[in-house]
Amino acid sequence: MDQPYSESARPNVIRVSLREAFWVWCRVAALSFGGPAGQIAVMHRIIVDEKKWIAEERFLHALNYCMLLPGPEATQLATYIGWLMHRTVGGLVAGILFVLPGFFSILALSIMYARFENSTFVQALFFGLKPAVLAIVLEAVLRIGKRVLKNGTMIVLAVASFVAIFFLNVPFPALIVASGLIGFLGQRMAPRRFMVIKGHGQTDADGMAKGTAVDEVRADAQTATLLRSVVVSAVCLTLWFGPLVAIGLLLGPKSVFFQEGAFFSKAAIVTFGGAYSVLAYIAQQAVEKYGWLQPGEMLDGLGMAETTPGPLIMVVQFIGFMGAYRNPGSLDPLLAGILGSILTTWVTFVPCFFWIFLGAPYIERLRGNQSLSSALSAITAAVVGVVLNLAVWFSLHTLFRRVATWEGYGFRLFVPEWSSVNIETCCIAILALLLTFYWKKGMAITLATAAAMGVILYLAVERRA
Repeated sequence: MDQPYSESARPNVIRVSLREAFWVWCRVAALSFGGPAGQIAVMHRIIVDEKKWIAEERFLHALNYCMLLPGPEATQLATYIGWLMHRTVGGLVAGILFVLPGFFSILALSIMYARFENSTFVQALFFGLKPAVLAIVLEAVLRIGKRVLKNGTMIVLAVASFVAIFFLNVPFPALIVASGLIGFLGQRMAPRRFMVIKGHGQTDADGMAKGTAVDEVRADAQTATLLRSVVVSAVCLTLWFGPLVAIGLLLGPKSVFFQEGAFFSKAAIVTFGGAYSVLAYIAQQAVEKYGWLQPGEMLDGLGMAETTPGPLIMVVQFIGFMGAYRNPGSLDPLLAGILGSILTTWVTFVPCFFWIFLGAPYIERLRGNQSLSSALSAITAAVVGVVLNLAVWFSLHTLFRRVATWEGYGFRLFVPEWSSVNIETCCIAILALLLTFYWKKGMAITLATAAAMGVILYLAVERRA
């Protein structure tokens, strides 16, 4: 599928064996805590600063490209850099290793959660994690907003996005498509209002320094050909949809496995702007449409993903496990949960490899494309409103024990019962907010402190009861 580098024709290229790269990617994966921001920072420190395998300029260009794609950008960035160094094998090694630690961690936690869901310790632990996650999601709103809400146009897009998804129940995929179209067309009429995210030489969301070094590792050893694109598409699409077709034929379209595979395949296509952008859509569908989870349980899964290595989007694995565990059909519930977990992970991450292996040879053509950058700017502005919707939706279902839903005249409202406010959860949420925004503590300290406080308060409440 790919042609190897011609090392003799490129004497200045740093020679890195696949074996050496394998162990470095293991190290990157093991340290990939903290969501996309932390994961990208780890890759930058190890691959750019420490190993000097790739220059700053190339790293930022790859990051900008991955941000144009649906799916977890940190996973795609690792896959792209692996492909750049060792082609398809390198991309597979880097991408798979990046996902595996989180997969096994969340699988183990999901099994423990399902088996011991009613145990006092598990309930007490997640009692503290849920409100702490709210602070993390709110921090994501501010972080993304600081990056993109630089003029009135972007602010209007963010507000309109929040209103559309929270009050009007506009589907998330439609919101993404509409935002991208607005940015694409807006660039032609008012380019300065929409060119917020630059295509090249820009710092990332967390302020990485701009790079001026000339990259010694190049991607020009391979040209983009129609034949290669057809082969990559045929292989990846077969791997992606083949299991779904088989499940549909064997178990039928009403099977929980087929529903999970189809739903998370759709989610993988519309996950622009990082995991937070699509979590509200996934959570509301998993809770309200399919009944795989209860509202509070989505926060439990998000807490798992926040405290384990790997992509934050791994929370979908927990949803897939619990959905199949509770709807096992003729299978043992634990076996069904494991299969649901594997299937959900498969359809979530196979597209990531597809986007990279198909699009990598065309990256240079995308470089500096103003229309694409404007579309991404508009999408990211809309994502601010979507993530704010996520924070509000989670807050209502965490801080209140009962929340009613009212729908009519095209509107939807979530109405909490003020008498059902959870005082203990509110206290933990306030502590998490102080730790995050006032004392500037990291996510690990915030989650650990909130979990400990949650255990204490939960046991105190249980003792009084």
